[in-house]
Amino acid sequence: MFQSLINLCIKFFEFIHVAVNSVIPNQNIAFGLTIILVTLIIRIVLLPLNIKQTKSSIQMSAVQPLTKKIQDKYKSDPKKSQEEVMKLYKEKGVSPFGGCLPLIVQYPILIALYYVFNNLQGINGVSFLWIHDLASRDIILALFSGVTTYFSGNLMTSTAGGDVAQSKTNRTMNIGMSVFMTFICWSLKSALVLYWTINNLVQIIQTILIKRYEENKNNKA
Repeated sequence: MFQSLINLCIKFFEFIHVAVNSVIPNQNIAFGLTIILVTLIIRIVLLPLNIKQTKSSIQMSAVQPLTKKIQDKYKSDPKKSQEEVMKLYKEKGVSPFGGCLPLIVQYPILIALYYVFNNLQGINGVSFLWIHDLASRDIILALFSGVTTYFSGNLMTSTAGGDVAQSKTNRTMNIGMSVFMTFICWSLKSALVLYWTINNLVQIIQTILIKRYEENKNNKA
């Protein structure tokens, strides 16, 4: 089943590459643009799930300060604390598992794309932008992937309500994750890292737009 999904993604990539290459014969540009286009198309296909996951993460982040106050108030009574937290979630229309199902559905596709971009045929020696070889690693692209990972995570976990301690914890975790991803991406093929970076950029734009929408909706309420 999973191998069939990988084969489908490979065929889809090849179809887009042939289409791009028919317009742009230059293989260097065609391969790079194909990676970007495939990433964007997959994001569009998964957009409903991505929106649901992003909204759930933003909502959970927004109620974190209130959740912490309840936990501090009833720290000697864990059962009461849990009841009040669940009551808060119900009042705010927030589900702690709201972002899990979309992520579970997307996970096989993301793993399949990992195999596709990490095993692309014909990219040896292919350059794109400043990247000398899409089949090799690139430190600038790896750093860029780390930066976009940080901003993407920071937008998703920014805490409302002025909870300084929680904001500091989130920021520290995001920095740690961005450093980790930079290290990992430094060991991967540039084709795969390019996909990851474009994916992060789309996530950043998507999160900003959803946040603005939620803020406008709350202001009108």
